[in-house]
Amino acid sequence: MVLGLPVVLLSLAQAAPAASAAPAAPSAATQPAPRPDGCHNVPPTPDSRTVVVCAPKPEGYRIDPDVLEARREHRNQSAGGPRPRETMQQNDCATVGPMGCRFGPAIDLVNAAGVLAEMAATASRGGDVGKMFQTTPEMSEYQLYVEAKKRREAKEAADAAAKAKAAAKAKAEAPTVGPPPARTASPSPAAQH
Repeated sequence: MVLGLPVVLLSLAQAAPAASAAPAAPSAATQPAPRPDGCHNVPPTPDSRTVVVCAPKPEGYRIDPDVLEARREHRNQSAGGPRPRETMQQNDCATVGPMGCRFGPAIDLVNAAGVLAEMAATASRGGDVGKMFQTTPEMSEYQLYVEAKKRREAKEAADAAAKAKAAAKAKAEAPTVGPPPARTASPSPAAQH
């Protein structure tokens, strides 16, 4: 076995230069047949630097429709319609003096104390105090995704229930195939007395 290895290597070394020295023209029988997916591998030439890679197209990949719907809703929600025109008016007091602005906006201390007490009560229960600061609450994209998923699942369940109901109705209305059911002899009313 050890002596056979050098003999095999010598025969391969002699065959390799002979094959590369005289490249034969490829015949029609040796050219590969075109593949069904349309990929054509051209035999490489020694001066060619072109590389052809054929790979199957991935099938079955698509973005979850619930995610797409949630993104669409989030985009439409954040648009919210046209913004009002900014007038850049300055609403300072017309006169400047030691009195300052009268009857201007001020902090309502009674209301502020009530809000502070409500915040403390919510925090002591372990609630979310941050929700109190939302002036225009908007759903996040994840919350929109969950809602879209619930709507899709409810629609699919309703469609499945409708199909099952239609199948049961068709089964009930379909005539039975085969012999009619055998009738059993019922006793006459006079024999029961």
